[in-house]
Amino acid sequence: MKLLFIYGPPAVGKLTIARELSKTTGYKIFHNHLTVDLVSSIFSMGTEAYSDLVEDIRLEVVERAAKSKLNGIIFTFVYGIETYGGREDDRFIKKVIGKVERHKGRVLFVKLTCEEKILHKRLKHPSRGNFKKVHKIKVLKSIKKKYDLNATVPFGQSFIIDNTRLSPKKVANMIKSHYKLV
Repeated sequence: MKLLFIYGPPAVGKLTIARELSKTTGYKIFHNHLTVDLVSSIFSMGTEAYSDLVEDIRLEVVERAAKSKLNGIIFTFVYGIETYGGREDDRFIKKVIGKVERHKGRVLFVKLTCEEKILHKRLKHPSRGNFKKVHKIKVLKSIKKKYDLNATVPFGQSFIIDNTRLSPKKVANMIKSHYKLV
């Protein structure tokens, strides 16, 4: 199984591109907000119970997908390094890689970026209201004070795409071509 790990800051277009990619590959989408919204309905974001359960669910889904006969899944994620040096996301990503590789699969990283003013514009898109997504510039700025959201995952090579002026369909086709997906 291939796990396409699409990451980048809030509103960069991860889910939109995942949907386009899913149309052409048949890969299922495991959108990070599925777990965020589920767990936050019971536990407050930022609590230990919240963090542990979100991680447990994500890892279990990845493991079961890796064991299955699926060709691939697309996972979206906001990756960041804490400004004081914390690397909690790296610990989680290592676990994801381990789950996939244990079942002879591969993790393929795609980092999405775009210009700040476009990111701010995308934050306000009504579709972001369907999930508990960041939708205010002020909130994004506070997150960026704590995390480097432009960091690149240090495991393997990331295919980096600036999608500022590219359509989601174009970006999906670039990913499909780069990783030779069917």
